[in-house]
Amino acid sequence: MTMVIVLKTGLSGLSFSWYLRRHFKTRDFGVGFFGIFYALSGYMAAYSWNIMWLDCILLFPVILLGLERLVKEKKGMLYCIALGLSILSNYYISIMICIFMVIYVIVQLILNPPEGVVEFLKTCGLFALYSLLAGALSAVVLLPEIFALQATASGNFDFPKDINSYFSIFDMIARHIGNVGTEIGLDHWPNIYCGVAVLMFFLLYLGSKKIALREKIVYCSMLLLFYASFSTNVLNFIWHGFHFPNSLPCRQSFIYIALMLFMCYEAYTKLEETPFKYLAMAFWGAVSFVLLAEKLVDNTEQFHFSVFYVAILLIAIYGGLILLYKNRKWSPDAVLLTALAVVAIESAVNMAVTSIPTTSRTAYVKDNQDVEELAWNIRSNTFYRVEKVDRKTKNDGAWMNFPSVSLFSSTANASLSHFFTDLGCESSTNAYSITGSTPLVDSLFAVKYGLYSNTPPASSLMKMSERSGGTLLYENLYTLPVAFMLPADVENNWILDSGNPAYVQNDLCTLLGTAPVLISNESYSEGKKLTFTSEAPGDYYVYVTNKRVKEVTAVMGQNTESFDNVDRGFFLELGYLAKGEEVTLESTGGGSCHECGGMEV
Repeated sequence: MTMVIVLKTGLSGLSFSWYLRRHFKTRDFGVGFFGIFYALSGYMAAYSWNIMWLDCILLFPVILLGLERLVKEKKGMLYCIALGLSILSNYYISIMICIFMVIYVIVQLILNPPEGVVEFLKTCGLFALYSLLAGALSAVVLLPEIFALQATASGNFDFPKDINSYFSIFDMIARHIGNVGTEIGLDHWPNIYCGVAVLMFFLLYLGSKKIALREKIVYCSMLLLFYASFSTNVLNFIWHGFHFPNSLPCRQSFIYIALMLFMCYEAYTKLEETPFKYLAMAFWGAVSFVLLAEKLVDNTEQFHFSVFYVAILLIAIYGGLILLYKNRKWSPDAVLLTALAVVAIESAVNMAVTSIPTTSRTAYVKDNQDVEELAWNIRSNTFYRVEKVDRKTKNDGAWMNFPSVSLFSSTANASLSHFFTDLGCESSTNAYSITGSTPLVDSLFAVKYGLYSNTPPASSLMKMSERSGGTLLYENLYTLPVAFMLPADVENNWILDSGNPAYVQNDLCTLLGTAPVLISNESYSEGKKLTFTSEAPGDYYVYVTNKRVKEVTAVMGQNTESFDNVDRGFFLELGYLAKGEEVTLESTGGGSCHECGGMEV
């Protein structure tokens, strides 16, 4: 996986350099600088781990060149094949590319106006034909994806009723400064770093008399459109396929980065003809912007004070290299190689500082072999599922080859996610898991085996089956098969929206003619704390109805356990408690636990 990320990151830089070389018809060494900035941008620092997106980032420059050839030369095969491969690779990022292609073909028609109405209609027809053909090339996966997405939580179309802005243009542009913390949460900030030098080269682009005014107006208009798309809720909704992203914001910002670097490279190609006074104005303009950003940007969490000093230093180094290049006091090759070293160091440092942290390989894979061996040795004549209690992800089953209940997927079925929530298990927009399950839920979902890293409390419901290294395999003795009979009125009479999963499970028991499996335990609340004493030995669960509570810490004698994402509405599994044990729960992530309730099995 690491090798694939590194390879595709490098190929992304190569494809953008190749695009610049073909577009500007040049063999200039400088295309490599901007290729590095594209490949090691803030977008890649934030999202390089999302390997399913990387093919689209790699193919995007090829698609750009293909569309330009279609408009200028009426040759659409490169555009068609590259766009088809992009859609085949990842439909989601390709939605954004397709939206931009509609904008970009208009831009190309403005910059390269066709000769007459017939030529204009021919170009529009070719664009529509090759775009549809690209979709048809990927239809083998595109059509199933469309139907699958209709069943997800993202399939609902709920267009924003009000227009809101998240932040100012100035604050967005300030994120071009290097070593600024990346945003992968819910705060909407775009990750648009692509080299501090762009702050200077963008001003040179605006001031260059060698670049047509029409082109400046068109490209700057596109930049303004992207700023509005990053900060306005309606455009944000449209760009993300008529859906608000669940974290990982501004996923279309790699397109903005490509546009900005394109403009800056064009200014770079005009350095020979650029007067020294323009260079001085661009230098001081970039420095002034950084100084203003230090004063005005109020985001100390992501903008460490040192990033402003480093930015000014880098701008000074780039400015000095440009002067040396123009004065010819150094060998041009020496200046270019020095610039390459500075670009590489700046980009690499930004990736090291702002990209995702790593974990040791030893810690990450320490139980893989044991889990795979235990799962492989299971011999059962009936349908079963396995759950890993101490899992690293919701997709551990896919990773280590065992049938699992838990899943994280963009195409997770929305109805199933809601059903998990109703039963007291963890779920979200695109994921669900067995976390919070009771023995009844385990039985319903045929969770016949459990993988444990520590010996669980003795129980009459399960027995130890096998051990490998530090991993234990336990068999649940009471689980249902893949299909089983239910009374005809269950679907219509089972109350799933009671607001408390304990009532939901007990209501099923009532319909099936059995005693309730969950019994309320008396509890006492004070502020953010809730305490109770176990009235009988058994497995205990706590349900928090206050959705403002995100984190809860439970103290059970000498044992302390922490729970996060509590607002997702799942049971907090306290495990087995003997009679008379005192338990204290405290909200540690906002909100109060006064609506918590202890439940006894």
